[in-house]
Amino acid sequence: MVEYLEGSVVAEAVLADVKERTEKLIDKGVTPGLGTILVGDHGPSASYVKKKHETCHAVGIKSFHADIPAGSGQEVLLKTVDDFNRNSEVDAYIIQHPVPEGFDFNQAMSKMSPSKDADGLHPANLGKLVLQEPGPLPCTPAGILAMLDHYKIDLAGKNVVVVGRGPTLGRPLSLLLASRGVDAAVTVVHSKVPNIADYTKEADVVVGAVGKPSVITKDMIKPGAIVVSGGITWEGKKLLPDVDESVGEIASWITPRLGGVGPTTVALLLRNTVAAAEASL
Repeated sequence: MVEYLEGSVVAEAVLADVKERTEKLIDKGVTPGLGTILVGDHGPSASYVKKKHETCHAVGIKSFHADIPAGSGQEVLLKTVDDFNRNSEVDAYIIQHPVPEGFDFNQAMSKMSPSKDADGLHPANLGKLVLQEPGPLPCTPAGILAMLDHYKIDLAGKNVVVVGRGPTLGRPLSLLLASRGVDAAVTVVHSKVPNIADYTKEADVVVGAVGKPSVITKDMIKPGAIVVSGGITWEGKKLLPDVDESVGEIASWITPRLGGVGPTTVALLLRNTVAAAEASL
């Protein structure tokens, strides 16, 4: 019978640690601050940002927010980045991804102070990840590893296939999976590869990182595999994971449609924030 990788359980444990560390900082006269920049009016992104602020409040972290209208232009985004860089109350911040057409996310990220990078996506911090040096880790990939670690799933020597190679999930996750201490054998498969199942059927662990509903189906998985849906899509107000729910009929472990990777992503974001505040002392 399949078991579920409940991200909410993992997030609770991470946030308990974050709250304790926040309280110690406050006792020293420092209140950690997380900033968010939302460009445009993408509904799911706005919901994510709202959840992040609610979670900040729950653990004692200050939150700051900037809304940028879709028609305002790249210069407004860059000015907001500069404002957050200069704001001493903001220890770390994010630019919510994706941004609307006409905005350059990568340019904006490159202007961010690397020490204030809450999402671990600044080029300097991604470089540290490649070199396995300390730095903020990308939150969704780190959340997936935290989840597997919580459920005592040993990845050393396992055949792991990541479907999707985007810069916020698939690519950094592959680096984390192959890093010292994790030691998995990692294959990254682009979503346009015509024979994806040839790779996934041989995998001990499969991670969907595409953002396309049910791109991974039951016939693509070997019995007993561990399957994680990292990518999601929204259909109206309904969240659709990369992994079809029928996969649960043969997998040994699977993320649920709701309460899987999402809660761990938010928790790891706040952990990066509190770490940035600690580093500033």
